[in-house]
Amino acid sequence: MAAPRLSRLHVAALCLGLIMAIAAIAVLQTARLGVTATNFAITTTPVTRYARPDADGPPVVIAHGFAGSRQIMQAYAYTLARAGYVAYAFDFEGHGQNPVPMSGDVSSIDGTTRLLVNQTRQVIEATQSPDQKTALLGHSMATDLLVRSIGPETGPVVLLSAFSQEITPDSPNDLLLLTGAWEPGLRDFALKALQMVDPAARDGDTATRDDLRRRARIVPYADHVSILHARSAQRAALDWLDSYYGRSSSVTIWPTGWALLVLLGSIVLLAAPLSRLLPQTALPPRRRLGPAQIALLTLLPAIAAPLIAVPLNPGWLPVLVADYLALHLLVFGVVQLALLWRFGVPFGPVSARGLLALLVWGLAVFGLALGRYGINFWPDLQRLWIIAALCLGAVPFMLADALVSYGAPFWQRLLARIGFLASLGLAVALDFQGLFFLLMIAPIIALFYIIFGLMGRCVAGRSGPAAAGLALGIVLAWALGVSFPMFSA
Repeated sequence: MAAPRLSRLHVAALCLGLIMAIAAIAVLQTARLGVTATNFAITTTPVTRYARPDADGPPVVIAHGFAGSRQIMQAYAYTLARAGYVAYAFDFEGHGQNPVPMSGDVSSIDGTTRLLVNQTRQVIEATQSPDQKTALLGHSMATDLLVRSIGPETGPVVLLSAFSQEITPDSPNDLLLLTGAWEPGLRDFALKALQMVDPAARDGDTATRDDLRRRARIVPYADHVSILHARSAQRAALDWLDSYYGRSSSVTIWPTGWALLVLLGSIVLLAAPLSRLLPQTALPPRRRLGPAQIALLTLLPAIAAPLIAVPLNPGWLPVLVADYLALHLLVFGVVQLALLWRFGVPFGPVSARGLLALLVWGLAVFGLALGRYGINFWPDLQRLWIIAALCLGAVPFMLADALVSYGAPFWQRLLARIGFLASLGLAVALDFQGLFFLLMIAPIIALFYIIFGLMGRCVAGRSGPAAAGLALGIVLAWALGVSFPMFSA
């Protein structure tokens, strides 16, 4: 068999992808220069300490939001550490590498919230300095927990995308609120918290009263996620802490958010030329479906999945809504596979090489980049069986998706995927209280379609849709298994 050859377009994509990857890694690594990251544990809580060898600044405890991990906060951790502070980021219970699940009543302040506050207090007390107060910095869910964790040993508080009923006209004593311009509800809350101190204060103003100081600042071109890498937000946080402690910092704040996007984009781009190195498999014929068949493939599983899965919601996996999602995916995928078989759509052979290549590229390469520079992507041992259980639903679902998408025009692929997201919406409508967290999964699914769907199409063109679908099912189960918090009633 002749060796696979790359077209000029594929060679250009290969060169561009490599240049993008090298440039992105250079930026991401430069942002870490001079800082040592040391992992340790406070009882069962995983913690990472970020500091220069000559660090003399105060400690800063950094807390992530819901479904996050300490890695997602590392842009702030490295910036503060390069400025001489000693930053401590940790994984909340149920998140990241923390082996202890979340527990308690999520609807009660004295339930889950109180347990997470106790965990936060434990980290603050274990990392405090004998002669300098500890600064607190947190995002989203953590903003409420940090406000409730304030004690005599804590100093300034920096909250990203904040919401907390514990913020009053008198507490916290020293507070900076940073909110993305594309977060209108939270932006209004930040302004309201500022005007508790001075009703005439506006965005960017510093309101003071006696020894109380407060500022609210809108971060331009930022949303709930991008604020975690926004350079203007990092600069504002550093300046706020410097002004409290009487320090002066002159550090370069690198565009790590853009660098991370470029790195992940380069991995997706490289999938196209590298997939050409796979041996060409005898592909099944690309059968065109009629409008009635497409409508049935979209609507029937979208309606059947929630109608069957919601009443049967088993509740046996210790991850929020994961058991329901596995069942929903299973029903959706099985219905679509049955329809595809009925319509005579050939499944084709399963290329072991294509399946393995996509798993390696999606989990090892993409996952390594995301886990190192973005958010936790590596499960602890307790999550492996959860990923295996999710595979029971994710594999038939993605196999069906790959077969529906194979050779289909863009509008047909888009319609099929909108149908699945609408199916999740219908499930939430049928059981809003029990399945509310599915709304947070929808963006993850959409990103999965964009990122891994493109890589899957590249492999499907060489190895067939069955290999791509099976591999993507495992990757989807992995991504969902590591993303959402573990929870024990």
